[in-house]
Amino acid sequence: MEDRAVRLAEHMLKTRCTVRMAAEHFGISKSTVHKDLTERLKNIHKALYREVRQLLEENKAERHIRGGMATKRKYEKNNKEREGLR
Repeated sequence: MEDRAVRLAEHMLKTRCTVRMAAEHFGISKSTVHKDLTERLKNIHKALYREVRQLLEENKAERHIRGGMATKRKYEKNNKEREGLR
């Protein structure tokens, strides 16, 4: 578990990915990623924990933007499909 927490942290910092993306990459749940990064890593590697914590805060602050962009893409796709049916 300790090794996984460090590997997760290093991967997230290297790729600047989200918890969801890291979970998919490692084949584990989002809750496991979050627990590894916020609880386990704190006791294993404090400096790495602080860096990851900052990234998690950035991702949290930006999530409404990513959600809005996903909705925009969804409606653009639906509009293109409707135009193709005409």
